[in-house]
Amino acid sequence: MPPLLHKVISAEDIAARVRELAKEVSEHYGSEPVVLICVLKGAYLFFADLMRQLTIEAFIDFLRLSTYQEGCAPSGSLTFTDIETPIADRHVLIVEDIVDTGCSLAFLKETLGQRGPRSLKVCALIDKRERRAVDITVDFAGFELSKGFLVGYGMDHAERYRGLDAVYELVQG
Repeated sequence: MPPLLHKVISAEDIAARVRELAKEVSEHYGSEPVVLICVLKGAYLFFADLMRQLTIEAFIDFLRLSTYQEGCAPSGSLTFTDIETPIADRHVLIVEDIVDTGCSLAFLKETLGQRGPRSLKVCALIDKRERRAVDITVDFAGFELSKGFLVGYGMDHAERYRGLDAVYELVQG
C-alpha cells in the first residue's frame, strides 16, 4: 500500500511564517551584513523564500550535509561539501530545513565555528526536538513540531516529495 500524506503545515502558513522569520532575522542583524549558508538539499526552497524577504545585505553560499545513521554514532555515513565563502569575522546564519537529533548541525557548527565567524546562528523551518540527541539551539525557528516523518517544501523521502508546497507527515500505509 502506498504511503499516505497528511498535511501538517499549509503553504499559506509557511509563507506567513517565512515573512515573520525574515523580519526577525533582519531586525536581529540590523545594518550588519550576514552570510546565509543553505544546507542542501532540503533547505533550498525555504532558503530562497527567506532570502527574498530579508531587508538586510546578505551574501549566500551553499553546502551539502547529509548523514545516514541513527543517533550520533560515528559509524554512519556523512557527506559534506564545503562552502566557498570566507566567513572569518562575519555574521553567519545557517539555514536548515529541519533540526531533529541535532547531530549534523552540531558537526556543522563546530566545523564553521573553527573559522572564526563574528557570530554563528541557526535558522530552521522546523525545530523538531523529539529525538534531540545533543544540546543544540535553533535561534530562529519557523515551526516547532514534536513528531512524524516530514516531507515537502524541500524535504524528501528517498528524493521524493521535495516539490510539494506544504509540509506533510509521511504515514506508511
